[in-house]
Parts: sequence; structure tokens; C-alpha cells
Amino acid sequence: MDLRSGHPFWLVKNGIIAVYPPLETDLTCAVVVIGGGITGALITYALVKEGVDVVVLDKRDIAWGSTSASTAMLQYEIDKELHELAKLIGENQAIRSYRLGVEALDALEQIVAEVGAECDFQRAESIYASRYKRHLRRLETEFAVRQASGFNVRYVEQAELQERYGITAEAAIVSADGATTDAYKLAHAIFARSQALGARIFDRTAVAKLIHHNGGVEVQTERGCTIRAAKVVFATGYETQQYLKENVGSLHSTFAFVSEPLPLAKTVYEHYLLWETARPYFYLRGTADNRLILGGGDEDFRNPEKRDKLIAKKSKQLLKLFGQFYPDGPQPEIAYAWAGTFGETKDGLAYIGESPEVENAYFALGYGGNGITYSLIASRIITDLYLGRPNPDAQIFRFQR
Repeated sequence: MDLRSGHPFWLVKNGIIAVYPPLETDLTCAVVVIGGGITGALITYALVKEGVDVVVLDKRDIAWGSTSASTAMLQYEIDKELHELAKLIGENQAIRSYRLGVEALDALEQIVAEVGAECDFQRAESIYASRYKRHLRRLETEFAVRQASGFNVRYVEQAELQERYGITAEAAIVSADGATTDAYKLAHAIFARSQALGARIFDRTAVAKLIHHNGGVEVQTERGCTIRAAKVVFATGYETQQYLKENVGSLHSTFAFVSEPLPLAKTVYEHYLLWETARPYFYLRGTADNRLILGGGDEDFRNPEKRDKLIAKKSKQLLKLFGQFYPDGPQPEIAYAWAGTFGETKDGLAYIGESPEVENAYFALGYGGNGITYSLIASRIITDLYLGRPNPDAQIFRFQR
């Protein structure tokens, strides 16, 4: 199944950063990571830093799946608002899940420095805005809960939004903690560092069969090679559902485009990222080369062909929404447009850790709108599980919850 289509900006901009060989021989290792996107990169890096012998497999080129299509808006907030999440899983766990997002942003910034990634990582405010007066009571409730929980937030009303940010909206929660990056370049930089630490990385190597037994797992590839390992990590997003009976998420199509360079983009990139209270929500960020990335228009996923036929129509809808937030601003010119498919859970939380359905396996299913921060959280939980260290946060993201 195609994870994305059209012309994802990062792939066009950066091209093939590194070439990894396909696997052509049998191997033995401690952990096999299936999935060579940003999720697999972060998990691999966390494990190899602990001295774990890791082999990485991807059926595509490294980072050519969802990672190349990611708009890479890095937020601690999840798609489910904090006050709503508290009703679903309890106040303490809800606050902790949001707090983990803040910690993930700090950890990602540290990793960027550690691996020397030239990936345009930029800290910025996160603006959660409402175009509708009918949403204000909900927005005020959310602000009060976040503020009481210790998050660095401000409630900004219409006049300040316009004067300070150039945004037309009724009101917004402005969070100090947010960031943007180039996920494609970041994934490659992390893999390069992991390889230097001993990871063995193979792309264009599809998995044909998995055999689980008490002593570990055997991964058989379509090229006829076998890897014997103690554990396998699934970092393959919604494609992982084929290995599970438990239905952990629903599939949705999302749409995005990147503009030609324009002056507004520099201001946005340096200062904030924007998303909204409407569902499905519109979102916007800037890039280091003065472009805007607009996204949203989510729909239930049907098939790649029907999804891809909507790209032109959805791009026009995104332009219209942009005009509502910036009625006096410049009209962006579309440079590249694409569509992707992502998974969404009922509570907005990822599924991370072990499933009773599959032996000797860990899962990192960072479903929702902030898969990269979930991937960082997953890298810590899975590393702790493998090394036998306690991690109380694993309970929040458990299967069969």
C-alpha cells in the first residue's frame, strides 16, 4: 500500500542522501528493527547507544515512506485535548502524556546536536487557534487545564493575535513549546550516527515471513535471507496492523502542499506554528528556505487511488482556509503537493511496547498528528523494556487499554 503520493517536498528537495545495501546474507543480532523511517531511526539510536547489536530493515529506500511526507510539526499537544483525554484515561496519566511530549521536544533537540544533523530544527511557539466563537468555551477550558497542570501557555485574544502574529482568529492558546524540522534529513543523520556506532542498515529488503519462538525470532526476507534475533521491533506505522488482531487505529488520508518562497514564511518559521480547534484541523508552518507548508483536509482512507485524485481539490481547500487566517496576506503559490495516509487512535495516544499477540516483539505505533514526538517516547520505552529497566510511562501507551 502506498504511504504517500504526489511530490513530498523533503524528498524533492534533498534527494537520495545516503545509499544502503539490500541484505544478501544471513545474520544474527540482538534486535531487528523493521522500518527505516524516523521512528526506526530514533529507536535504533537509543538501542545502539546502550551497546545493543541492531539490524535495520526497510522494504523501501531509507526514510522514503511516511517520513518523506511528514510536515514535521513537533508538538507536545496531541489531537485529543488535555481536558478530554483526562476524562478518558484519568487526570494523572493525561497530564503525564502531555508532559512526555514536552520532554520529547527537548530530547529531540539534544539528539540533533549529538548527531550533528543539519535538518533545520527550529524551536517555535505553538498556536492553537479558533476561527469560531462557538469554540471559545472549549478553548478556555483547555487553557485553564493546561495552565493548572504547569504547562507554559498564554491565552491570546483576537487583537493580540492580529497585532503580534498577523493571524485572524477569535482567540488562541499559545504554547512556548513547539518546533519544526526536516524529518527526512533528521532520520538520515540519526541512521548515519547509528551506523557509526555499529548498527547494520539495509534498505530495499522486504520481510517475507516472521517466525516467533521461545528463543527469539527469525526474520525471513523476500531475497531468501534469514536474520536470527532475540527481539523484533515494528516501526512500520499503520502497515503493522497486518501482524495484529487487535484493531489499534483507523486510517485517514491527509493532504499538504508547500508554497513557493514568500516573505510571510520567514516570520512563521522563526516564531510559530499554527493549528486550529476545528476537526479536521488546518495547520501551517514555515521552512528555512522561506516557504509555507499547509496541511489538513483529512478524510477517512479508502484507497490510494481515490486519495490521490483529491490532491488538487484539497490544495484549493487549504488555500481557502489560509485566506481565513490571513485575509490580508499574500496568496501562496503551490510548489509541491502530496497526500499521505496515517493511523488514528480513539484516545489520540500511541501504542508502544509489547502485545500479548506477538512473542518477542515490541511495537512503536505513533499514530496521530505528532508521530515524531511519539517515536522519541517509544525509543525510550522500548530500550528500557529490552534492557529490563522499569518505565512506568509504558502503562500509558499499552495495548488492550
